[in-house]
Amino acid sequence: MNITTDNITKGNGLIHIYTGTGKGKTTAAIGLAVRALGSGMSVCYCSFHKDPDKYGYTEMEGLKKLGANALNFAKHHPHMEKNVSQETLDEITSEVNEAIKTIATLMNTVQFDLLILDEICISVRDNYLNEDTLIEFLENKPMETELVLTGRGATERIINMAQYVTNMECVKHPYNEGVPNRKGIEY
Repeated sequence: MNITTDNITKGNGLIHIYTGTGKGKTTAAIGLAVRALGSGMSVCYCSFHKDPDKYGYTEMEGLKKLGANALNFAKHHPHMEKNVSQETLDEITSEVNEAIKTIATLMNTVQFDLLILDEICISVRDNYLNEDTLIEFLENKPMETELVLTGRGATERIINMAQYVTNMECVKHPYNEGVPNRKGIEY
C-alpha cells in the first residue's frame, strides 16, 4: 500500500510494528491505545501468548476500564520449556489460526479505529502462524483501521508492509543480572 499525504488525510489507517529484543513493545502499544482512547477513538487490543495465570490481565483490565475491547488468544507459549509435545504445539497453532479468523470477522463487523495484535510477530517467528496468513490479514484490513503488531522477530516481508517500524534494542536489563520480572513494570 503506497501512502501519500493525500490518502492519509482521507482516513487511511497505517500499520505500526514494535519489534526487537528490548523491553517496551507492549508498553508502546498500550500507550498508543491510551492516546487513541483519550481522543475518542475505538480500540481493540488482542494479546497472544500471554499467560494470565502467570502474569495477570493488567494491560487488558486497564484498557477495558478506559473503554477498549480486550481479547486474549493462545495463552500458552512454550518457548523456554523442554520436551513440549507436538500435541501442545498443534493446539497453540490451531488457537492462533482460529484467533486470526475471529479477529478478521470482528474487524469487518465492528469498525475499530485502532487494532492491536500484541505479540503476533512471535506467532509467525515460532511457526504458530504462517507469514502469508498474517500478510493476507494485513492486506484485507479495513482502510480506516490503524493496526499495531508487536513481538520479537518481525519478518522482513511484514516490516515492508508497515509505515511505522520501531526496533526496540536491549542495551541493558536487570533480568540479565538475576532480578526477576516485577509486576507493574515488566508485566
